[in-house]
Amino acid sequence: MSDSVADVHERRQAARELGSVLRELNEAAVSTEVDAETLLEVARQARELIPPLEKASRSRQQVPSIDSLREGRRMYNPAMGPGNPFAAPMSVELVDGVAIGTCTLGLIHEGPHSYAHGGVSALLLDQILGYAHSTRGRPGMTVDLSVRYRRPVPLRTPLRIAGWHQQTETSARRSSPVATIATAEDPKTVLVEAEGTFLVPSDEQLRRLFGESSQWTEARGMARD
Repeated sequence: MSDSVADVHERRQAARELGSVLRELNEAAVSTEVDAETLLEVARQARELIPPLEKASRSRQQVPSIDSLREGRRMYNPAMGPGNPFAAPMSVELVDGVAIGTCTLGLIHEGPHSYAHGGVSALLLDQILGYAHSTRGRPGMTVDLSVRYRRPVPLRTPLRIAGWHQQTETSARRSSPVATIATAEDPKTVLVEAEGTFLVPSDEQLRRLFGESSQWTEARGMARD
């Protein structure tokens, strides 16, 4: 498989399209009320689509060839990866040092009837907290996450997820950002809030977690930058 820039770009676009279609399929699958015969026929058709994708698969230890660790591009991230059919996906921008994410959750993310599963809320908060941590220049890994659920998060409703630092951090490797989830229509009413602790891995920790694979050279480089 070619690793040229043009090929990677083309495959990213294709993965994005497949992810989008599968998200539609996911939503249809969990919202449908069709008869059993139709469900079984769709399942049969879907099963036939698996073998072509399995012709070239990565192992657990391999970084996807369309990811870029240096750019922070994770195409299959479960919170915001456009190629992941479970992801909303959340899009993020930085505004005056605050990481602001936007997304709309579907029935695939349902916990209590018509509201988001608490684990999905925690997933979004963990992701935005990581963005807030990275505004200090170096990405880190979650070592602690505390979540408080104040109100249920509605499905099929545009959401605003924000993460920032409340105080000046003194450690070069550790930070404790905070984050909230609200609706885009009413951003001042907090539905869920969280505080996390993030740590920039050392070279030794990266080697212990990911080995000496050249695919993780970029990650080690980011820890030193």
